[in-house]
Amino acid sequence: MSVMDQAGRLAIEGRVIDWVADHRAHHQLSDKEGDPHSPWEYGRSTWGLTKGLVHAHVGWIFTYRGTDVAKYAPDLLADKPIDRISRWWPAVAVVSMAIPTAIGFALDGWVGAAMAFFWVTVVRVALVHHMTWSINSVCHVWGKRPFRTRDESRNVAWLSLASGGESWHNYHHADPSSARHGVLPWQIDTSAYVIRAMERLGWVHAVKWPSPERIASRRAQPADQAPGSSRGSD
Repeated sequence: MSVMDQAGRLAIEGRVIDWVADHRAHHQLSDKEGDPHSPWEYGRSTWGLTKGLVHAHVGWIFTYRGTDVAKYAPDLLADKPIDRISRWWPAVAVVSMAIPTAIGFALDGWVGAAMAFFWVTVVRVALVHHMTWSINSVCHVWGKRPFRTRDESRNVAWLSLASGGESWHNYHHADPSSARHGVLPWQIDTSAYVIRAMERLGWVHAVKWPSPERIASRRAQPADQAPGSSRGSD
């Protein structure tokens, strides 16, 4: 999971095991029937795509009945520390809101508490949610497709900084196990930088980095581009 995914745990996006199961189901069924949050759910007409974007960005949360975690995340269910963290996510979320608020109160009373709660909780949660949802919606409709995939995943450069590199989404779908999504030299991927630093510190192991040969093998040819899709090198 990326740094953005981990930030999502503190942004009240639910249990980590449920999140992973949903994400794996999305990859297996990407932009096809059964995909939890495809913007192409209602077809390719203007009205269908409008409904689909709303569905992919936020609507699916209110209608989706969940993913079979035993099918899509059995490894995490069997991982005792991960299962424990997953079950305790509400407490983690509350603590992430309570500590900044308490610090604000200690520094400037109730005014400081209110300001801390607004910026560190309300704004933070809204920002991370919308960045995550934009990967589901924007990055499956607009952008470039330099890598070969069987879905509509796109690279969206203007979202890269705010999303921690998650918006280099086309390569993520071309090579889902890669720890880096922005694989071209100029593509900023801050999640990958953090993972690399953690690897060097010995905090994470067996990280899968894409080789130049692996990247080249996933390059799209003109025939791989879906009708109407954007082309380009980013």
